[in-house]
Amino acid sequence: MHDFLFTYYSLRPAQLRRWHPGAGVALADAGERAGWRDHVTVAGAVTLDVEAFAARRSATLAHVRDVLAATAGRPAHLRCFGLHEWAMVYRTDDVRHQRYPLRLGAAGTDAVVDAHRIRCSHHDAFRFFTDAARPLNALQPRREDQVALEQPGCLHATMDLYKWAYKLGPAVPGELLLDCFDLAGDTRSLDMRAAPYDLSALGVVPVRIETPEGKAEYVAEQRALALRGQALRERLLAVLERLPEPASAPEIVAP
Repeated sequence: MHDFLFTYYSLRPAQLRRWHPGAGVALADAGERAGWRDHVTVAGAVTLDVEAFAARRSATLAHVRDVLAATAGRPAHLRCFGLHEWAMVYRTDDVRHQRYPLRLGAAGTDAVVDAHRIRCSHHDAFRFFTDAARPLNALQPRREDQVALEQPGCLHATMDLYKWAYKLGPAVPGELLLDCFDLAGDTRSLDMRAAPYDLSALGVVPVRIETPEGKAEYVAEQRALALRGQALRERLLAVLERLPEPASAPEIVAP
């Protein structure tokens, strides 16, 4: 369930353990950090050189800002019922997590997909759909559509707050990074409990989204995760607001 946080996402455990105070905070008695990239010593204390950091990571910062701001400005679309995981095993013998059987079997799983409308807006989920499932999705999201399509009810958008937090590196306070990590773990739990796999060997009780009761359970948890995600999204945007805008290239005027 949780290996996803260290396989799909690229931050290594050793990097997750390294605490940063965040942009705008200087540490006394932290000489070992003086040689770190994008750090500077001011009055004997070490702090992030926000100008150097923003200049070096300008493209990343702009992209993260665009994604977070666009997503924060949209309403949360719920009731997707985690069908993206079901679409990844639709009408195929190539099941992604082959160690675990499908709760309803192949035919039962296909029937659930056929009985629902799928509207997945997240490229990194949609790209794992089977060829048979792709035409069933109401959207055909591409990576370049991320800013246009990302919405706060999406489980993957919520988990990705962890990715955006570590992409912002030492500008993000360690406690905010861990809050995003915790939320990603809780979101991944719902993602897998609602998935078509039988995970009883792991002690996992499924959210049976093929039933009315399971749908209600899923939406309630999805809404709670989305609310937590929106709060963290605003905190990440506040970090970005403390960083300088990248300097624009000088205008070149023809003689």
